[in-house]
Amino acid sequence: MLRFLHSFLPVLLLAGACDSRPDARQIIAEAIEAHGGDNYQNVRVEFDFRHFHLNLQQRDGKFRYERTHRDSTGADIREMLTNTDFARSVNGQRQTLDSAAHSKWSNAVNAVAYFALLPYKLGDPAVLTEYLGESTIEGQKYDKIRVRFRAEGGGKDFQDTFFYWFNQRTHTMDYLSYSEGGPRFRKAINPQTVGGIRFQDYINYTVPPGDTATNVGDFDQKYVAKKLVELSRIEQKNVRVSR
Repeated sequence: MLRFLHSFLPVLLLAGACDSRPDARQIIAEAIEAHGGDNYQNVRVEFDFRHFHLNLQQRDGKFRYERTHRDSTGADIREMLTNTDFARSVNGQRQTLDSAAHSKWSNAVNAVAYFALLPYKLGDPAVLTEYLGESTIEGQKYDKIRVRFRAEGGGKDFQDTFFYWFNQRTHTMDYLSYSEGGPRFRKAINPQTVGGIRFQDYINYTVPPGDTATNVGDFDQKYVAKKLVELSRIEQKNVRVSR
Protein backbone atom coordinates (compact mmCIF):
# COMPACT_ATOMS: atom_id res chain seq x y z
CA MET A 1 0.00 0.00 0.00
CA LEU A 2 2.80 2.42 0.89
CA ARG A 3 4.51 1.64 -2.42
CA PHE A 4 1.26 2.41 -4.25
CA LEU A 5 0.86 5.76 -2.48
CA HIS A 6 4.44 6.75 -3.32
CA SER A 7 3.88 5.98 -7.00
CA PHE A 8 0.54 7.82 -7.04
CA LEU A 9 1.76 10.94 -5.21
CA PRO A 10 3.34 12.63 -8.27
CA VAL A 11 0.05 12.22 -10.13
CA LEU A 12 -1.84 13.88 -7.28
CA LEU A 13 0.64 16.73 -7.14
CA LEU A 14 0.38 17.23 -10.88
CA ALA A 15 -3.40 17.25 -10.74
CA GLY A 16 -3.29 19.79 -7.91
CA ALA A 17 -0.96 22.00 -9.94
CA CYS A 18 -3.29 21.83 -12.93
CA ASP A 19 -6.30 22.66 -10.77
CA SER A 20 -4.55 25.75 -9.37
CA ARG A 21 -3.78 27.12 -12.83
CA PRO A 22 -5.69 30.37 -13.44
CA ASP A 23 -8.87 30.01 -15.48
CA ALA A 24 -8.48 31.89 -18.78
CA ARG A 25 -12.25 32.17 -19.22
CA GLN A 26 -12.63 33.71 -15.78
CA ILE A 27 -9.88 36.23 -16.48
CA ILE A 28 -11.61 37.25 -19.71
CA ALA A 29 -14.98 37.50 -17.93
CA GLU A 30 -13.41 39.84 -15.35
CA ALA A 31 -11.92 41.93 -18.16
CA ILE A 32 -15.27 42.20 -19.95
CA GLU A 33 -16.83 43.37 -16.68
CA ALA A 34 -14.04 45.92 -16.15
CA HIS A 35 -14.54 47.29 -19.68
CA GLY A 36 -18.32 47.58 -19.56
CA GLY A 37 -20.06 44.32 -18.70
CA ASP A 38 -23.78 44.47 -19.41
CA ASN A 39 -23.38 47.86 -21.10
CA TYR A 40 -22.26 45.97 -24.22
CA GLN A 41 -25.73 44.44 -24.53
CA ASN A 42 -28.27 45.98 -26.92
CA VAL A 43 -26.05 48.92 -27.73
CA ARG A 44 -25.21 51.22 -30.62
CA VAL A 45 -21.63 52.49 -30.87
CA GLU A 46 -20.52 55.14 -33.34
CA PHE A 47 -17.05 56.56 -33.90
CA ASP A 48 -14.66 57.84 -36.54
CA PHE A 49 -11.58 55.82 -37.48
CA ARG A 50 -9.24 57.48 -39.94
CA HIS A 51 -11.49 58.55 -42.84
CA PHE A 52 -14.23 56.05 -41.98
CA HIS A 53 -17.36 56.41 -39.86
CA LEU A 54 -18.42 53.25 -38.01
CA ASN A 55 -21.88 52.41 -36.70
CA LEU A 56 -21.88 49.18 -34.67
CA GLN A 57 -25.19 47.80 -33.41
CA GLN A 58 -25.75 44.74 -31.22
CA ARG A 59 -29.21 43.59 -30.21
CA ASP A 60 -30.49 40.26 -28.90
CA GLY A 61 -27.45 38.33 -30.11
CA LYS A 62 -27.48 39.84 -33.59
CA PHE A 63 -25.11 42.47 -34.95
CA ARG A 64 -25.13 45.06 -37.71
CA TYR A 65 -21.82 46.76 -38.51
CA GLU A 66 -21.86 49.67 -40.94
CA ARG A 67 -18.84 51.53 -42.33
CA THR A 68 -19.19 54.62 -44.50
CA HIS A 69 -16.72 56.93 -46.20
CA ARG A 70 -16.13 58.95 -49.35
CA ASP A 71 -13.45 57.61 -51.68
CA SER A 72 -10.86 59.55 -53.67
CA THR A 73 -13.33 60.11 -56.53
CA GLY A 74 -15.93 61.59 -54.19
CA ALA A 75 -18.20 58.54 -54.31
CA ASP A 76 -20.13 57.63 -51.16
CA ILE A 77 -19.24 54.11 -50.02
CA ARG A 78 -21.43 52.17 -47.60
CA GLU A 79 -20.55 48.70 -46.32
CA MET A 80 -22.88 46.62 -44.16
CA LEU A 81 -22.02 43.41 -42.31
CA THR A 82 -24.58 41.37 -40.34
CA ASN A 83 -24.73 37.85 -38.91
CA THR A 84 -25.91 36.57 -42.27
CA ASP A 85 -24.94 39.02 -45.03
CA PHE A 86 -22.48 41.58 -46.35
CA ALA A 87 -23.31 44.34 -48.82
CA ARG A 88 -21.31 47.17 -50.36
CA SER A 89 -22.88 50.08 -52.19
CA VAL A 90 -21.44 52.98 -54.18
CA ASN A 91 -23.62 56.11 -54.35
CA GLY A 92 -26.59 54.03 -53.22
CA GLN A 93 -26.12 51.27 -55.81
CA ARG A 94 -25.42 47.81 -54.38
CA GLN A 95 -22.33 46.25 -55.92
CA THR A 96 -21.98 42.70 -57.20
CA LEU A 97 -18.85 41.32 -55.52
CA ASP A 98 -16.75 38.32 -56.44
CA SER A 99 -15.51 36.11 -53.61
CA ALA A 100 -12.17 37.94 -53.28
CA ALA A 101 -13.77 41.39 -53.04
CA HIS A 102 -16.47 40.09 -50.69
CA SER A 103 -13.81 38.64 -48.38
CA LYS A 104 -11.61 41.75 -48.54
CA TRP A 105 -14.28 44.28 -47.64
CA SER A 106 -16.25 42.21 -45.13
CA ASN A 107 -13.05 41.32 -43.27
CA ALA A 108 -12.04 44.98 -43.22
CA VAL A 109 -15.32 45.99 -41.60
CA ASN A 110 -15.26 43.11 -39.15
CA ALA A 111 -11.67 43.79 -38.09
CA VAL A 112 -12.38 47.39 -37.06
CA ALA A 113 -15.52 46.33 -35.18
CA TYR A 114 -13.72 43.43 -33.50
CA PHE A 115 -10.90 45.53 -32.07
CA ALA A 116 -13.26 48.35 -31.05
CA LEU A 117 -15.41 45.91 -29.05
CA LEU A 118 -12.58 44.10 -27.28
CA PRO A 119 -12.53 42.43 -24.83
CA TYR A 120 -16.27 41.85 -25.15
CA LYS A 121 -15.77 39.87 -28.38
CA LEU A 122 -13.62 37.37 -26.48
CA GLY A 123 -16.78 36.08 -24.85
CA ASP A 124 -18.05 34.59 -28.13
CA PRO A 125 -18.72 30.82 -28.05
CA ALA A 126 -16.25 30.24 -30.90
CA VAL A 127 -13.32 31.53 -28.83
CA LEU A 128 -10.80 28.98 -27.53
CA THR A 129 -8.55 30.16 -24.70
CA GLU A 130 -5.32 29.00 -23.07
CA TYR A 131 -3.61 30.52 -20.04
CA LEU A 132 0.12 30.94 -20.77
CA GLY A 133 1.42 32.37 -17.52
CA GLU A 134 2.33 35.65 -15.90
CA SER A 135 4.23 38.58 -17.44
CA THR A 136 5.57 41.82 -16.03
CA ILE A 137 5.33 44.86 -18.30
CA GLU A 138 6.26 48.36 -17.16
CA GLY A 139 6.07 47.34 -13.52
CA GLN A 140 2.61 45.76 -13.77
CA LYS A 141 1.79 42.06 -13.55
CA TYR A 142 -0.27 40.55 -16.35
CA ASP A 143 -2.01 37.28 -17.18
CA LYS A 144 -1.12 36.20 -20.72
CA ILE A 145 -3.81 34.34 -22.67
CA ARG A 146 -3.71 32.81 -26.14
CA VAL A 147 -6.94 32.97 -28.14
CA ARG A 148 -7.86 30.83 -31.11
CA PHE A 149 -11.22 30.06 -32.71
CA ARG A 150 -13.40 27.08 -33.47
CA ALA A 151 -13.96 26.39 -37.17
CA GLU A 152 -17.71 26.57 -36.57
CA GLY A 153 -18.69 30.12 -35.68
CA GLY A 154 -15.12 31.43 -35.83
CA GLY A 155 -15.53 33.20 -39.15
CA LYS A 156 -13.40 32.89 -42.26
CA ASP A 157 -10.16 33.51 -40.35
CA PHE A 158 -10.82 30.99 -37.60
CA GLN A 159 -7.18 29.85 -37.77
CA ASP A 160 -5.93 33.24 -36.55
CA THR A 161 -4.14 33.31 -33.20
CA PHE A 162 -4.06 36.28 -30.83
CA PHE A 163 -2.35 36.94 -27.51
CA TYR A 164 -3.77 39.20 -24.80
CA TRP A 165 -2.29 40.63 -21.61
CA PHE A 166 -4.75 41.37 -18.78
CA ASN A 167 -3.73 43.58 -15.88
CA GLN A 168 -3.97 41.53 -12.67
CA ARG A 169 -4.83 44.62 -10.60
CA THR A 170 -7.31 46.48 -12.82
CA HIS A 171 -8.43 43.50 -14.99
CA THR A 172 -8.13 45.71 -18.08
CA MET A 173 -6.84 44.48 -21.43
CA ASP A 174 -3.71 46.60 -21.85
CA TYR A 175 -1.77 44.77 -24.59
CA LEU A 176 -2.41 42.38 -27.45
CA SER A 177 -0.47 40.84 -30.34
CA TYR A 178 -1.15 38.92 -33.55
CA SER A 179 0.68 37.86 -36.69
CA GLU A 180 -1.99 37.95 -39.40
CA GLY A 181 -1.20 40.78 -41.82
CA GLY A 182 2.26 41.18 -40.28
CA PRO A 183 3.53 40.75 -36.71
CA ARG A 184 1.93 43.35 -34.43
CA PHE A 185 1.99 44.28 -30.76
CA ARG A 186 -0.51 46.86 -29.50
CA LYS A 187 -0.38 48.93 -26.34
CA ALA A 188 -3.63 50.47 -25.10
CA ILE A 189 -3.57 54.24 -24.53
CA ASN A 190 -6.05 57.07 -23.96
CA PRO A 191 -8.81 55.06 -22.26
CA GLN A 192 -12.18 56.78 -22.12
CA THR A 193 -15.51 55.59 -20.77
CA VAL A 194 -18.58 56.44 -22.86
CA GLY A 195 -22.00 55.05 -22.05
CA GLY A 196 -20.46 52.78 -19.43
CA ILE A 197 -18.04 51.18 -21.95
CA ARG A 198 -14.27 51.59 -21.89
CA PHE A 199 -12.77 52.50 -25.27
CA GLN A 200 -9.04 52.52 -25.94
CA ASP A 201 -6.68 53.79 -28.60
CA TYR A 202 -3.53 51.80 -29.38
CA ILE A 203 0.08 52.28 -30.31
CA ASN A 204 0.78 49.71 -33.01
CA TYR A 205 4.28 48.19 -32.84
CA THR A 206 6.15 45.79 -35.09
CA VAL A 207 9.69 44.44 -35.42
CA PRO A 208 12.35 46.67 -37.01
CA PRO A 209 13.53 46.06 -40.61
CA GLY A 210 15.65 42.93 -40.84
CA ASP A 211 14.11 41.28 -37.79
CA THR A 212 12.34 38.12 -38.91
CA ALA A 213 10.74 37.28 -35.56
CA THR A 214 7.21 35.97 -35.97
CA ASN A 215 6.45 34.47 -32.54
CA VAL A 216 4.17 37.28 -31.44
CA GLY A 217 3.43 35.45 -28.19
CA ASP A 218 6.85 36.65 -27.03
CA PHE A 219 6.42 40.24 -28.17
CA ASP A 220 5.82 41.37 -24.59
CA GLN A 221 9.47 40.50 -23.93
CA LYS A 222 10.58 42.34 -27.08
CA TYR A 223 8.55 45.36 -26.02
CA VAL A 224 10.10 45.39 -22.54
CA ALA A 225 13.55 45.06 -24.14
CA LYS A 226 12.70 47.99 -26.46
CA LYS A 227 13.16 45.83 -29.54
CA LEU A 228 9.91 46.89 -31.24
CA VAL A 229 9.30 50.02 -33.31
CA GLU A 230 6.14 52.09 -33.56
CA LEU A 231 4.29 51.51 -36.81
CA SER A 232 1.07 53.49 -36.41
CA ARG A 233 -1.63 54.74 -34.05
CA ILE A 234 -5.10 53.20 -33.84
CA GLU A 235 -7.42 55.99 -32.72
CA GLN A 236 -11.19 56.07 -32.30
CA LYS A 237 -12.55 59.60 -32.36
CA ASN A 238 -15.95 61.14 -31.58
CA VAL A 239 -17.20 58.03 -29.78
CA ARG A 240 -20.94 57.98 -29.10
CA VAL A 241 -23.00 55.29 -27.37
CA SER A 242 -26.79 54.96 -27.43
CA ARG A 243 -29.41 52.32 -26.67
